[in-house]
Amino acid sequence: MEDILKAKLNLDTSLIGWGELQRHFAAGNVISVRQGLDLVEAALSVSRDEREKVEEWLLSGLIGKVSDEEALAWFNSDATLWAVVVKPWVLVQEQGNLH
Repeated sequence: MEDILKAKLNLDTSLIGWGELQRHFAAGNVISVRQGLDLVEAALSVSRDEREKVEEWLLSGLIGKVSDEEALAWFNSDATLWAVVVKPWVLVQEQGNLH
């Protein structure tokens, strides 16, 4: 079952322009996944509600809500990001850091 969910999340991951994610950011639903953490693995842990692992990532700064500064930088650079939806969240990661 986990392999099926991981495969689905991998297939659902795509590149998207920051402009298309702004309404999700305004709603407070965008989570940034930092370099060094696999986006699909993070999405899998969030979808499975692995609280301890997610809490550890939050505390270490590997994941977190997108800051206003980050959002502005992505807006100004017309950034394209990797994204995957784990409702109600949209997890994003800068290109080049997917795996």
